[in-house]
Amino acid sequence: MSFSSGVKEELENIYPNARHCQLSELSALGKFIPERSSAESAASRKLLSLQKKTNMIEKYVDADNRRSCCLRAYLRGVFLCLGSVNDPERSYNLEFVLGNKDDAESIRDLIASFDIEAGMVQRKKSFVVYIKEAEGIVDLLNVMGAHRSLMYMESLRVEKDVRNNINRKVNCETANIVKTVNASQRQIEDIKKIDRVLGIDKLEEPLRQMAKIRLQYSSASLAELGGYLDPPVGKSGVNHRLRKLSEIAEGITED
Repeated sequence: MSFSSGVKEELENIYPNARHCQLSELSALGKFIPERSSAESAASRKLLSLQKKTNMIEKYVDADNRRSCCLRAYLRGVFLCLGSVNDPERSYNLEFVLGNKDDAESIRDLIASFDIEAGMVQRKKSFVVYIKEAEGIVDLLNVMGAHRSLMYMESLRVEKDVRNNINRKVNCETANIVKTVNASQRQIEDIKKIDRVLGIDKLEEPLRQMAKIRLQYSSASLAELGGYLDPPVGKSGVNHRLRKLSEIAEGITED
């Protein structure tokens, strides 16, 4: 079963206790259920069930009330008829596909009344009200009462966030390692160049010691290199000496 079908199955089994909410959802089902809809669809089953519960046999019921609970029920009915939502493991997108612009704007405004931002776009002869932000989709699922689907989506979001954080950390650490290795290779090349032309032993003692330590410990960090020096030197001191060696190497021209 797709995530969208699971949401509709959950919504199909939600029955408000208040008659005014039942009539509000019945109103949405009666108005928006497609004429070609199968009797086995979630919307059709919910329509027949609510008709029995409310003793209303009309397909369309005018239930114009503005209670928050009724608006939630109305949105639930609209989603059963015209809504769909992508599997959150792949992407975030929830939409309602309506036949005319006025209805689409009405649904968009109704969603906005719950402080949820929805967009609207024309797609061929239809008008699509959509939400592409995960937070907005979660909020709408909550409004409609699809709490099981909401919890499933939230657990995936947490899992994705953890996985993304781990990936970012690994990528950052990998980049730092590559940067350190590249810097080390440049320093070693500079020192070898100095040794070929001038000779390391011709350098002043601090630089001579630094050059030999770097050649001996090619993969060591600045802090580690500083610990090998006698006396030990901090990272800034190590960096200063290596920079001086680099400047000396830059000034050397090899035949």
